[in-house]
Amino acid sequence: MKKLTGAQIVIESLIAEGVDVIFGYPGGAILPTYDALLDSKIKHVLVRHEQGATHMAEGYARVSGRPGVVIVTSGPGATNTVTGIADAYMDSTPMVVLSGQVSTSLIGNDAFQEADFVGITRPCTKHNYLVKDVRDVARIIKEAFYIAGTGRPGPVVVDLPKDVQQAEHSFKFPDKVELRGFKPTIRGNPRQIERAVEAIEKSTRPLLYVGGGVQWSGAAAELRELAKGLHIPVTETLMALGSMPSSDSLRLGMLGMHGSYGTNTAVTNTDCLIAVGARFDDRVTGRIADFAPKAETIVHIDIDPSSISKNVRVDIPIVGDIKTVLSDMLRMVKGRESIARRRPEWQKWHQQILEWKRDKPLYENGKAGRKDGLVSPVQVIEELHNITKGDCIVATDVGQHQMWVAQLFPFENPRSWLTSGGLGTMGYGLPAGIGAKFAAPDKRVVVVSGDGSIQMNIQELGTAVQYGVDIKVVILNNYFLGMVRQWQERFYQERYSYSAMSVPNFVKLAEAYGAHGFRIDKAKDLAKTMKEAFETPGTVLIDVAIPKDEAVMPMIPPGGSMSEMLFA
Repeated sequence: MKKLTGAQIVIESLIAEGVDVIFGYPGGAILPTYDALLDSKIKHVLVRHEQGATHMAEGYARVSGRPGVVIVTSGPGATNTVTGIADAYMDSTPMVVLSGQVSTSLIGNDAFQEADFVGITRPCTKHNYLVKDVRDVARIIKEAFYIAGTGRPGPVVVDLPKDVQQAEHSFKFPDKVELRGFKPTIRGNPRQIERAVEAIEKSTRPLLYVGGGVQWSGAAAELRELAKGLHIPVTETLMALGSMPSSDSLRLGMLGMHGSYGTNTAVTNTDCLIAVGARFDDRVTGRIADFAPKAETIVHIDIDPSSISKNVRVDIPIVGDIKTVLSDMLRMVKGRESIARRRPEWQKWHQQILEWKRDKPLYENGKAGRKDGLVSPVQVIEELHNITKGDCIVATDVGQHQMWVAQLFPFENPRSWLTSGGLGTMGYGLPAGIGAKFAAPDKRVVVVSGDGSIQMNIQELGTAVQYGVDIKVVILNNYFLGMVRQWQERFYQERYSYSAMSVPNFVKLAEAYGAHGFRIDKAKDLAKTMKEAFETPGTVLIDVAIPKDEAVMPMIPPGGSMSEMLFA
């Protein structure tokens, strides 16, 4: 059997896994693998910074459902990926990071561009490997993809010493993976599912609380069927937006710190909370002691057993794949007359929630526009929807703009919303949007960012231009770190400690990269300029000036509960 180098085995293993695109940046310790990559059919996207590569891989994974792949060199090349790896870990995004490493004989000697990447990433990966023998390369690549994509998804690191890449061995890719310590539970316990159905049946005010696990499991259709069949309202976390169509009246919107009054009031009054693929994050619960205080039963469905009762004690835990568990639950409730008799009562509960939503709607004044003629962020989000008709993938950075989009943009489909949730990583949006475009080249991709966030990874405009990525980047520019300013205004006596910032001329900067740039200062120019920008092919950046006094409302104050929401 013909022998291949370790580097060639890496590439052949990636091809066997169905990898079609890699995001990376070459350097000395990974050059053998880069040399082998040149002869393969895999598309390589040369990023401008390794953090950008990880966020592109995240965007690719979130849209495609398959692990994104990153390849970088040792030392600083590897350490530059840590933020993206931690982001993927927090948001359960499957990713495989291949990093070069100094030769095995030099490990531990402080060699040039050496870093203990396995040690550094141990707290923020599902698993990681230091490959010490070329005979293990194919098996480890197979295991890495299996671990990244099964159970609760997440990132896996494979550290490849240079001499292992250069050594030779015959290539045989494993057919399957057998890991004694990693066997995720797929099918939920039938008795626990039956208990959950019985609890729902007894309740008068049931509420589905849905997290990002629904989308990773591909369970949006099952969720919709269950909610509509039982007529139970649905509230989504930041990571779950699009799981339930915004046009469906059962979909209440986002809950938590910046959730609407109607949604959070529903959580406060429910007597049966069914958490599906969510992890009771602090941005959702607020003060835990006062979270869902009237819930007589809390059901929690999740594939990760460590997430259950981690933050909030639950009454009926169900460990299993969301799609599988919801399918079993659907079979159990169909034709159950006792449940059918409860629908009228649940419909009354739903109408009560809709009344709460009408009592205090989101940004009622912002939709009418500002009297001073300046651009309201609400108007920007509305115009964005007018142009796209909602048929697009939206990626955001982190801050006020992120929350405005989450609150106001009506997502109809899963895998159409990309944002950094758990880690809250500024600089995520632009590269994630680029990665999304490689996963779905026929879909329109829009990035919404802020003047602070966009500068974290703005160099990836160069990547977008080099590869002809048709992407529209909308910057909501208030010359401040907007969310920081909002907190300083309300909780720090208007002491604006280092949150104001000067910004470049974004139009000229875009043009310097070879992209197209547009600027909007007045509301009267918004529709016309946005239309022109979106009709311009290629990479386009739109700098929209918004007033610094615009705030994300409502909000739960730090340490507060859902019943203590601030509205102004």
